[in-house]
Amino acid sequence: MKCAKCWANSGLGARLPSPLPPQAARPPNPTRHSRHRDPPRWPPTPPPLPGGLPSAGAAPRRREAWPTCADLAAMASMVEYKGLKDGYHCGYCDSKEGKASCGMWAHSLTAQDYQDLIDRGWRRSGKYVYKPVMNQTCCPQYTIRCRPLQFQPSKSHKKVLKKMLKFLAKGDVSRGSCEDEPMDSTVEDAVAGDFALINKLDIHCDLKTLRDDLKESLESEEKKGGNPKKEESTELIQSQHIEEKLGSGEPSQSVKVQTVPKPGKGADLTKPPCRKAKEIRKERKRLKLMQQSPAGELQGLQAQGELPSLIPPKSKSNQPKSLEDFIFEPLPEDASHKLEVRVVRSSPPSSQFKATFQESYQIYKRYQMIVHKDPPDKPTVSQFTRFLCSSPLEAENPPDGPDCGYGSFHQQYWLDGKIIAVGVIDILPHCVSSVYLYYDPDYSFLSLGVYSALREIAFTKQLHEKASQLSYYYMGFYIHSCPKMKYKGQYRPSDLLCPETYVWVPIEQCLPLLENSKYCRFNQDPEAVDEGRSKDPDRLQVFYKKAIMPYGVYKKRQRDPSEEATVLQYARLVGQRCAESMLLFRS
Repeated sequence: MKCAKCWANSGLGARLPSPLPPQAARPPNPTRHSRHRDPPRWPPTPPPLPGGLPSAGAAPRRREAWPTCADLAAMASMVEYKGLKDGYHCGYCDSKEGKASCGMWAHSLTAQDYQDLIDRGWRRSGKYVYKPVMNQTCCPQYTIRCRPLQFQPSKSHKKVLKKMLKFLAKGDVSRGSCEDEPMDSTVEDAVAGDFALINKLDIHCDLKTLRDDLKESLESEEKKGGNPKKEESTELIQSQHIEEKLGSGEPSQSVKVQTVPKPGKGADLTKPPCRKAKEIRKERKRLKLMQQSPAGELQGLQAQGELPSLIPPKSKSNQPKSLEDFIFEPLPEDASHKLEVRVVRSSPPSSQFKATFQESYQIYKRYQMIVHKDPPDKPTVSQFTRFLCSSPLEAENPPDGPDCGYGSFHQQYWLDGKIIAVGVIDILPHCVSSVYLYYDPDYSFLSLGVYSALREIAFTKQLHEKASQLSYYYMGFYIHSCPKMKYKGQYRPSDLLCPETYVWVPIEQCLPLLENSKYCRFNQDPEAVDEGRSKDPDRLQVFYKKAIMPYGVYKKRQRDPSEEATVLQYARLVGQRCAESMLLFRS
């Protein structure tokens, strides 16, 4: 960024903001965003500042002087806080006056500042950045992130990936139900037997009661004369550790708890359990190898504990396929279709973005009209631009960052030379943040909402190889009280952000709490506090009348009694780090 003198000489004065009209303070709405006028250009030469402060050409006497290039370069983020907005319509529960949030207009944001903001529960919609008032709003919105480095696709995810592969390879079209489409689904798609997802099925399961029932059942079998088998005791131990499994944050693939069947039902416990033919073949081969080995050699192997090495190692083909194995599985040479994913920078718009703007907009318009039932005059070009193209994020290309740099991008899905879907994402120092997805409704049978999320998870892992600190995939807000927004909990392992202490808590620990109350403090340490809270408001940086000054100086110039409460509220919500690194614009 340039200082005032450089700014005037370069003729780029429109970059720094002037106060926005009142309508810019409206809360974000995916289908309606406030219009705002372009800020006036700075004058060719800066006038003398009020209060006897020196102009740009004079020698600075204090911090309130015109900002230098170094000042503005170090503080590239500038926001205009709009305060609390409550009592307006909620699109999740259709409440007329239940929604409450605080917001600010972001004229510019560095990638690190926005990373810090979303780690405190903020989220952007275009250039408007908002934070729900969690203990007041009708539908609390919890920031959710997935851990791609430990991610394993579920059965439903694999089904979507295989469906895409079949379509690309053979042109197979599955016109069945698209209930697993996250943008529209109201039906939960949970994996059977996965206790980590038990709360998503709205099943109230008391783990302690289940464990007691299991013990009682085993004890009754012992009294009847049957000795519990080793497999049964293993299941008992497994059930005792379910609570630890749920709270570990590790991906829980298939935690099974089996109770002993009632007499006359189920397997006969007095007989050995059935074994698969494959296991029997392995056992025979192991015994054959033992018989063929000399006795002395066998004893030596037993003494060294190397006997299991006689069993052939599990072949690689039997290992579970990774997400990348599904996505990048080679297609036959005569494949019916070709899919290509391109990442283009949307702000500032790259040449590729400009060349595909109209085609991308037409996909968005059809999506809004057919999927969300918008009238034809609602998804306009200007609305599309404000909502999904304009971004406050500065384009940054640090040497330790990914090759594409940080900022806002459109991830375009090209099928046979035409766009069928676009994922809007932000690439930040520690994560890929998903903003929105729209697609051609003609291809809804491909479950593009799920498929694009899986591609973005794989993309995050790819970026991590170059930028090791970039290792999370942020999916926006998780709303437990809204069925159509609970699908985000299916991408495991994932964490929810505690709305009071701003620490990440595994979702398995959060779901039982959310079943009892829609607003929860996830951090169970009663002594824990917000470590990033505003501790010294006087160090907050204010941009007032074309001058940068600390809040301690700014408040001495203010006579409005409500101004102090507004600024302190802003400092509390953004935290100390952002309060010092961002410029708060005040008129």
